[in-house]
Amino acid sequence: MGRKDASTSRTPVDQYRKQIGKQDYKKTRPMLRATRLKAEAKKTALGVKEVALVLAAILVFLLAFYAFFYLNVSNEIDLDLDPDEN
Repeated sequence: MGRKDASTSRTPVDQYRKQIGKQDYKKTRPMLRATRLKAEAKKTALGVKEVALVLAAILVFLLAFYAFFYLNVSNEIDLDLDPDEN
């Protein structure tokens, strides 16, 4: 019989949780759906850091590509101009 009396008195944490549950239940479905979609969009959105890293990687690749061809062309020109031919 003592157990039955003990279960009726709730801890403040349980009361608080029940109160929050009632508040969430009062929200309408569109509000809950909008909150969920907003959280998902925030989780999957690209940040500035990721975009900057991708742009930096592309820039490094283009600079390496340009430097490779610049060095190849400049070496070929130097080989064609042999000073002993004059």
